[in-house]
Amino acid sequence: MVSGARTAHNIEVTAESLQEDLDRLRMQKQALERELAAVVAHLGSVQRALGALQGLMRDPAPAAAPAGAAEPQRAPAPRADAPADADGRKKYGRLTEQILDYFATVGDVDVRARDVAAALGRDTDSGSINAVRSTLDRLVGTSRIRRSGRGLYRAKHS
Repeated sequence: MVSGARTAHNIEVTAESLQEDLDRLRMQKQALERELAAVVAHLGSVQRALGALQGLMRDPAPAAAPAGAAEPQRAPAPRADAPADADGRKKYGRLTEQILDYFATVGDVDVRARDVAAALGRDTDSGSINAVRSTLDRLVGTSRIRRSGRGLYRAKHS
């Protein structure tokens, strides 16, 4: 009977070890999925930036303005692969449009990136929140919204 008890003990030890491995692998999988989501968000951001730069390279350079003249601000070009609206004009990416719509509704208040992500239903993981944060930073860079403090964003005054 000693052999049977030893076998049962070995099976129990093996099952516990496998359960620990399974738990560790599940956590590792979740971490990798979050990291992948962040990479995908960054990849999309880089692709859009590259598309905008390539669009600028295709456009002829504007004529030089007289000395002291203010250069007009130009809205950023939408992505080259963005769908066109009814008039045939390119539209911005969906996330950008959602963020601009959100700021149009919240008024003159400071908002954190995480709050914007939550309002848009994109606060499920760090990759989604980082995509919102990256888009907010791009919108600040193009003067569509403004940074009002560390980690705070506010609608641009019209």
